[in-house]
Amino acid sequence: MHRAAGPVVKDVVLVGAGHAHVQVLRRFGMRPLEGVRLTLITRELHTPYSGMLPGLIAGRYAFDEAHIDTGPLARFAAARLYPDEVVGLDLARRHVLCRHRPPVPYDLLSINIGSRPNTGDVPGAETHAIPVKPIDGFLARFAALKARVLAGRSRHVLLVGGGAGGVELLLSVERRLRRELAAAGGDDAALRFTLVAGRNGLLPRFPTAFRRRFASVLAARRIAVHEGMDVTAVEAGAVVLGEGGTRLAADEILWTTEAAPARWLAETGLAVDARGFVRVDATLRAIGREDVFAAGDTIAFDPAPIPRSGVHSVRAGPVLADNIRAVLTGGRLRRYRPQRDALSIVGTGEPHAIATRNGITVAGAWVWRWKDRIDRRFMRRFNDLPEMAERAAGPAPPLADTEALPEIPAIAMRCGGCGAKIGPTVLARVLGALEPAPNADVLVGLDAPDDAAVVDTGGPRLAVHSVDHFRAIIDDPFRFGMIAANHALGDLYAMGAEPHTALAIATLPYGREAKVEADLAAMMAGANAVLREAVCALVGGHTSEGAELALGFAVNGLVARDRILRKGGLRPGDALVLAKPIGTGALLAGQMRGVARARWVEAAIAQMCVSNRRAAALLVAHGATAMTDVTGFGLLGHLLEMTRASGVDAHLVMERIPLLEGAREMAARRVFSSLQPQNLRLRRAVRDLAAAEMLPLYPLLFDPQTAGGLLAGVPADRAESCVAALRAAGYGCAAVIGRVAPRSGAIEPVVLRDCGDPLDGLGAVSA
Repeated sequence: MHRAAGPVVKDVVLVGAGHAHVQVLRRFGMRPLEGVRLTLITRELHTPYSGMLPGLIAGRYAFDEAHIDTGPLARFAAARLYPDEVVGLDLARRHVLCRHRPPVPYDLLSINIGSRPNTGDVPGAETHAIPVKPIDGFLARFAALKARVLAGRSRHVLLVGGGAGGVELLLSVERRLRRELAAAGGDDAALRFTLVAGRNGLLPRFPTAFRRRFASVLAARRIAVHEGMDVTAVEAGAVVLGEGGTRLAADEILWTTEAAPARWLAETGLAVDARGFVRVDATLRAIGREDVFAAGDTIAFDPAPIPRSGVHSVRAGPVLADNIRAVLTGGRLRRYRPQRDALSIVGTGEPHAIATRNGITVAGAWVWRWKDRIDRRFMRRFNDLPEMAERAAGPAPPLADTEALPEIPAIAMRCGGCGAKIGPTVLARVLGALEPAPNADVLVGLDAPDDAAVVDTGGPRLAVHSVDHFRAIIDDPFRFGMIAANHALGDLYAMGAEPHTALAIATLPYGREAKVEADLAAMMAGANAVLREAVCALVGGHTSEGAELALGFAVNGLVARDRILRKGGLRPGDALVLAKPIGTGALLAGQMRGVARARWVEAAIAQMCVSNRRAAALLVAHGATAMTDVTGFGLLGHLLEMTRASGVDAHLVMERIPLLEGAREMAARRVFSSLQPQNLRLRRAVRDLAAAEMLPLYPLLFDPQTAGGLLAGVPADRAESCVAALRAAGYGCAAVIGRVAPRSGAIEPVVLRDCGDPLDGLGAVSA
């Protein structure tokens, strides 16, 4: 459950988070293999479990109950998690080609991506039908469908596909829509549902008794069934059946016919069957390849085909995991032996299900409870992972005294985020003891620190200098490069400067040359993308080997003499505007401990990848009087720097401070960054501290940020238009979080309140 300390020898890349791959991750987490690095590339951070999807649609499961969270699972397996869509393979170079990142190299590859809707064979289906796969896309489309039904715009739902998946889904859709329409005061009896089972009829692969039971359920629920003719075309508001062109009108058309493989598979050079599915042998290895495995709906199994079912993907998982390990260690491969007659339990959208195996069919509420227990037991294996414990620090050394003992355990698990900064009090003491060489050209330096140093070079513009460097906070070197560049440029933007040049400082863990090169290339590609967007030239740098991946930049910018912004420009009456939400420190700490959901962490990473460039321009355009970027010292720490430099007080409204999704949950669990305790020493700046500490979100004021947003003082009469402009420019959480007040006689310059209008009281200030 912890990353190996030794060099990476082999890269195993898992494409897709299907039912087989989640088992590979869990098994490698339980039994790691030294020198092996796993990378999961998946479009779906929360991978749906097919067995529970109909129950989710029916409203019997919550989202998180029916999805496997790949974030904690990848962390458990010490695997890198790349949220992206694979679009191809370069088998010759052993590269996975992704839509949004550089190629990902592999030594061993496994594919478990599922399938796509087979709409291409029927004219109009791609345009007018709602495909059930991919499932993550269907959930959003179903939510829109439900809204149309509740609004009275749709009354007739038709589903194409007579297999078990289609029948179970339509029954779940019917129950959910009737129930919610009735609860909203509508007439659920006005809804109509139709199942088009096609030429093969209803549930063609199942025993007669099983088919009869479902025919009875469909009839009892007033669901019309059409058999004998396939859909030959789909039009807006109708499907066309058979050669005669019989039209069935419908407001909504769902598509669950036999699935097709991803289109890019046929272009890879892998052996595929006539339909494009990857051909694999009995060991799940791609035909003709010793370095590629595949499982699930994407395969054509040799020697005999097997039905495309989640059951087979689940059962193939342990064999796939063992065979990946066997290839890496020179062991013997196992054969996957699919069951000839697997147990099938199909729900009805109610707490009632029908099951069959070996020709025996049973039904009832007890069958549903049986299915529910099976499904929940499977999901617990992946969602109820052991919590990531802090690495033991070992026994305290004999020389540790009573002051040192409390600090030793906290040293063991440093999060590395928030610029991996030294605490503000330590930094202030050290810098305060230094006496730099005098230089009249230095306008802003250690004597009056700001976000960046400012030097007068004699021209019409001033030179602005800053440097940042920290170890990797995520396992994706490409996006870490983007974050590191954004973090460094933030200081320039906070001073109102335009970036000009950058020097890189990169540290790479020792290892095989190819691995080091791949990580450096990905990291610098991400960073350079940000620098190019900022029109900041990367002009050189320095690389070295070290224990951990790390990256930083010495950046230089230029600003007109009369346009420079300082922390000390706040004026009483200004509104305090924050451009980005806070919470990255807590979420990165939660990720490290395996308790933060993947979608929360991904949203935090996405925010860290957003440049402050446009925000700075908009804040300046709206008359910003002072500005800083919120980074390692947290919102309160950086605000305190502004109040001290400006000689003012600040009043904050807690409910108006934008938070990243999941930050509130991390605060409730007391999961915080390793820098949090040092930032908390600044709490002396908060007035009425006892009352402030009772506020639930109070700890997040000290949460250190990486590539955080800009905090600025803006004239109150322009604050509303400023926030609107920021949101229109992509800073969707921008908000007025407080106001600037005249310096009071109190020692503490920061006043907190839980709720209310952030600008309340400005009239008195202006007067």
